[in-house]
Amino acid sequence: MSEARPRPAHSGNRETSPDESVAGLAARKAAARLLAAVIDARTPLDGLTDHENGHPQYKALDLRDRGLVRAILVTALRYRMTIAGLLGRRLEKPLPPNATALSHILHVAAAQILFLDIPDSAAVDLAVTHAKSDPRTQRFSGLVNGVLRTLARAKDTELPAALAATDEAPKWFSERLKAAYGADKAKQIFAAHRIEAPVDFTVKADPEHWAKELGGIVLPTGTIRVEKLSASVTELPGFNEGAWWVQDAAASFPARLFGDVKGLRVADLCAAPGGKTAQLILAGANVTAVDTSKNRLARLTQNLERLGLTAEIVQADLLKYQPQELFDAVLLDAPCSSTGTVRRHPDVPWTKTMADVEKLAELQAKLLARAVTLVKPGGRIVFSNCSLDPIEGEDLYSAFLAGNKTIAADPLQPGEIAGLDAFLTSHGTLRTIPADLDLGSPGISGLDGFFAARMRRVA
Repeated sequence: MSEARPRPAHSGNRETSPDESVAGLAARKAAARLLAAVIDARTPLDGLTDHENGHPQYKALDLRDRGLVRAILVTALRYRMTIAGLLGRRLEKPLPPNATALSHILHVAAAQILFLDIPDSAAVDLAVTHAKSDPRTQRFSGLVNGVLRTLARAKDTELPAALAATDEAPKWFSERLKAAYGADKAKQIFAAHRIEAPVDFTVKADPEHWAKELGGIVLPTGTIRVEKLSASVTELPGFNEGAWWVQDAAASFPARLFGDVKGLRVADLCAAPGGKTAQLILAGANVTAVDTSKNRLARLTQNLERLGLTAEIVQADLLKYQPQELFDAVLLDAPCSSTGTVRRHPDVPWTKTMADVEKLAELQAKLLARAVTLVKPGGRIVFSNCSLDPIEGEDLYSAFLAGNKTIAADPLQPGEIAGLDAFLTSHGTLRTIPADLDLGSPGISGLDGFFAARMRRVA
């Protein structure tokens, strides 16, 4: 991504600035401010960069600069540990804990120098100008200049070794993955997290046709995968016709675990934004979509309208929700830490902690205990989430079965559902990790991390 010709920059940042007309400066200031919000305040990146409700400093930029800021932030987060290591080698002593503003300026510039198609000189000069414009970092402008120029000169020789030696994750997350999957598998997951995820589409019909139209391939599971989009999602062929929706391949698995649902009353709990609801409707189920959030349900409604699909939509707290009659089947894709989605959301390990994972696991257990009471005896329950941590998946499922005599395991059988055998565990549950689904090219390989288990109510 290269710089445009100099033009006045637009910024909502009113810090002291020697020259707010410097091309690109407003974007770098916004990138540093938003990086601070992610790292220091643990604010999710998607909310900060939302075009309607995002951070004011981001919204003050034009669309091109917003795209640049987003690219810088995603890169700075995806390679945060490598960047920190290479910067640290150039500092005589570590930055003090209160020098966060300086740290973010350095990380924003280093992301451009090491990984983005931006001239080194532009990245360095803008970082120095930024440092001079902020009273907190003015006296360090010389350090910024020296550190970044030596980084630019050494990147070709130092970067490959640094990438090979670095786990791209905060300590808590690195330790959890190694404990859960072993060092080798964890290393594969870290490597997958560095690669931008492809875009997956679930289609209503004729996957071969839509793979050709969208410029993608058909995965063994039936999902359409596109490495790079040719246009924004809303401008792609088939969008206005409601022929497909965006949904990671792994996210499409849980709804398939019910088998034949034609004519059955199925509840999709925590349903928004509605991808699984749409799958169940297309499979012939009479679906009730339940979610606690009015805004998320509005999005679900819009999505179903575009797809030409209909469901009963209920806004309710699941822990208090009481339907007039029990359902034939229930899907609970529970709110979780989202650590399986780091390829798409590299801020997740930096905005979550182990305490968050444990708290979410407790909530999931409560939601599951409630969900199973909403299904008829003999009916199926599918529990799933997009976490990589067994605390939210395998461990929770095992503990729930052991403590609930009205529910029995309903394990998946090899060959039962096309394309899923590769992700089947010895317990008949489903587990995917980002390093799964090697298709020979990093750009089209991988899956979100998901856990899914099927149960049946016996009493």
